[in-house]
Amino acid sequence: MRTFEEMYNYVKDLPPKTIAVAQAADEDVLEAIKEAHERGIVKAILVGDKEKIERIASSISMPLKDHEIIDTKSNLEACREAVKFVSEGKADILMKGLVQTAEILRVVLDKEIGLRTGRTLSHVAVFESPYNRLILLTDAAMNIAPDLKVKIDIILNAVDVARQIGIDAPRVAVLGAVETVNPDMQATLDAAILSKMSERGQIKGAIIDGPLALDNALSVEAARHKEIISPVAGNADILLVPDIEAGNMLYTAITYIAERRIAGIIMGAKRPIVLTSRADSSEAKFNSIMLASLASNV
Repeated sequence: MRTFEEMYNYVKDLPPKTIAVAQAADEDVLEAIKEAHERGIVKAILVGDKEKIERIASSISMPLKDHEIIDTKSNLEACREAVKFVSEGKADILMKGLVQTAEILRVVLDKEIGLRTGRTLSHVAVFESPYNRLILLTDAAMNIAPDLKVKIDIILNAVDVARQIGIDAPRVAVLGAVETVNPDMQATLDAAILSKMSERGQIKGAIIDGPLALDNALSVEAARHKEIISPVAGNADILLVPDIEAGNMLYTAITYIAERRIAGIIMGAKRPIVLTSRADSSEAKFNSIMLASLASNV
């Protein structure tokens, strides 16, 4: 898949997934659910204040006959009910509504009703690029300063998403400020170790190389100019950033400077989680739900 249009053309022919929304009484969230339902991608279990949900739905001309509403009065209750639907297999996707991220993640990680798998949760973004392919970016939103072990989980989560969008053996560029190993720069040390682990089959399902700077990870010409010989350089499918600051800035630059279409979901739980921000465009919210629909097949 090279564009979100190609992704939609694939997803629209699949049976619609069920998405459980925690605290769904939010206009932006319901707008996204409305569009995704109208385009045949999801049906929803809307958890939250029933009266408010119905009032907002009416204001945006959103029919509710195909959706289920679960009436709750508190954020905690809404999160617990939504997570339970996913945990019990009654929903395929979890979505954050009008609650704080920490509130819903606390329930996601609950040992009794949560969605733990033993793998680290991480954010996986997918964006359209000028290189005629979709590219994945991780982790721009969850893990502040991941160590080597966490980076392995982050890669595996991204690989799961890559496979669902048609990339069978994704090429992972472990990003740094330079292309050489520098003992004073931890990101380059981690990159070298991850590359060697991949080479020896300790991390399966992907081709990993680094450290690579962003330009030579994406551009064949930049890699050639710097005389970098690598199976990943110039053709990266997944960009692994060293920390959340680098990831967040790159994600924002892609969205606001490059004006590229983008989607993002949380992986590593039993099912994908849509955690959209109010700052995200309605298109980004729709794309995120579509991506989660695909990723729910993992």
